[in-house]
Amino acid sequence: MQRPRLKMRLGDLLVHEQVISEKQLESALKEQRQSGRKLGATLIELGYISEQQLTEFLAQQLKIPMVSLSDKKIPQTTVNLLSEVQARRHRALVYEANDNEAKVAMSDPADLSAIDAINQQLASRDVNIAVVAEADLLQAFDSLYRRTKDIETFASQLQDEYDDTAEFELGALSLDEEGEDATVAKLLQSIFEDAVQVRASDIHIEPDENMLRIRQRVDGILHENILDETNIASALVLRLKLMSGMDISERRLPQDGRFNIKIKKKNIDVRVSTMPVQYGESCVMRLLDQTSGILSLDKTGMPDDILKRVRALINRPHGMLLVTGPTGSGKTTTLYGALSELNTESKKVITVEDPVEYRLPRISQVQTSAKIGLDFARVLRTTLRQDPDIIMVGEMRDHETVEIGLRGAITGHLVLSTLHTNDAITSAMRLIDMGAPSYLVAAALRGIIAQRLVRRTCERCATDTPLEPDHESLLEHLQKGSSQHNYKKGKGCQHCNHTGYKGRIGVFELLEMNRAMMDALRMNDTQRFAEAANESAGFRSMALVALDYAKQGITTVEEVLFLAESVEDNVTQVAEAGDVDDDVNDNAGTDSPEVDG
Repeated sequence: MQRPRLKMRLGDLLVHEQVISEKQLESALKEQRQSGRKLGATLIELGYISEQQLTEFLAQQLKIPMVSLSDKKIPQTTVNLLSEVQARRHRALVYEANDNEAKVAMSDPADLSAIDAINQQLASRDVNIAVVAEADLLQAFDSLYRRTKDIETFASQLQDEYDDTAEFELGALSLDEEGEDATVAKLLQSIFEDAVQVRASDIHIEPDENMLRIRQRVDGILHENILDETNIASALVLRLKLMSGMDISERRLPQDGRFNIKIKKKNIDVRVSTMPVQYGESCVMRLLDQTSGILSLDKTGMPDDILKRVRALINRPHGMLLVTGPTGSGKTTTLYGALSELNTESKKVITVEDPVEYRLPRISQVQTSAKIGLDFARVLRTTLRQDPDIIMVGEMRDHETVEIGLRGAITGHLVLSTLHTNDAITSAMRLIDMGAPSYLVAAALRGIIAQRLVRRTCERCATDTPLEPDHESLLEHLQKGSSQHNYKKGKGCQHCNHTGYKGRIGVFELLEMNRAMMDALRMNDTQRFAEAANESAGFRSMALVALDYAKQGITTVEEVLFLAESVEDNVTQVAEAGDVDDDVNDNAGTDSPEVDG
């Protein structure tokens, strides 16, 4: 091929074409000598030129096409024509190929040494160069160069090392990576690297009869990778048990542990849970990125009006504030955000958690341990004698914990905690269902934050999408009016792994207690409490907040309706229970069974 090349150096050419000034070039060259980065990247970083401008300029000067990788579905076999090391080094990606030709996108098509190296690697094909924005290219690297191939290779290698009847010795899988378990270590390293690369929150290792499933939860949705090597599952679980400090000789009972690992310059705290299943042991790992630190309330995604009211609640001297929602809805993140603002030298803060997820300076954090009888209630009783100003209880799990927390809230302490319910209105009644006296709930409870996470529409491939007829009627019912609006939906691109979604955003509703709600709670009147809550100033349901996001193009109608349906089902169940069991509820607090929130 004929190598594209500039007639003069890039900086001089940009000045000649009056894209930048001579003074800006001198400043960029000085900065480049210090940083060692390429001139184009330096000019963009200094704000003298945009990445789009530079890409278009290079395409015009070199007379080569400009491509966007975000909307292309590139086969893995095509991507693998260049190894990841070569692709990242030369800032190049093969995006189309056949037996005779390869089309390569480069962020710096004037780099002749890189082009020569690519030509040598793809010697059997004619190479045609195109220019691509570097941000687009780097995103494609992370999306396309997954670790799935490495995982399959190491799994196959591990399978070859052990025959079908081999039993893994308990002492064989040490932490020494130079030993016999080096392949296990490499396999786990690839699994973790792949999970971090796709921003997975959880990893599931699930043995089945004829396969091993490795699943990753990304933006709340599980994605599956199937391995044929079934008998390597025990090796993986044993290694993880060793790393987590578990009993490797115990395979009949569930166990929990944790360890820290550094992946791609990120410190990841891994919480591990094992459970015996039909074909071995299932292992689930929750990944917590400790590198970014604790999120402040400003960064949780709370709307400004709710944020202002939440800050007023957490700065009260006493009372209880609940954060509610299902598992994985971000409750702990919100609580830690509140604690980070309350953590001052003038206040004594104690937390009771299972487990302690983030370490905070100055705060006394206690981790419960059921094995030695150190449960929430026991720790909480001791906590009240430690002269605290603020107490954070990881979760209201049983009648005793709820009642101690409520009594602490009316004796001069601010109590923060979580509860597993779907919305704010049903949460207060759940405390009574768990056995707390209704008068105590009314006296102690100050506010309830309910939250969920919905998937964000991918900004790069979002397009206006007409409403489906059934969606239109559902939205009209939800907002009691016309649903006519321009809604967006992602069509799928490289940036979002062709899902149409990228990341998640919190949806919040805040219920502040007033006199009418307190009176309804004292009377244990579910219906009256719900009516008072819906009529209270400032209360807006999560479904309507999510609908606002859909109208702004932040999320999709499907996400709104899924959220609304789950919340509505929960409210209906609670209301029906209240209608049927009014006589039983009048005696709540005496013999009520414990309910797992």
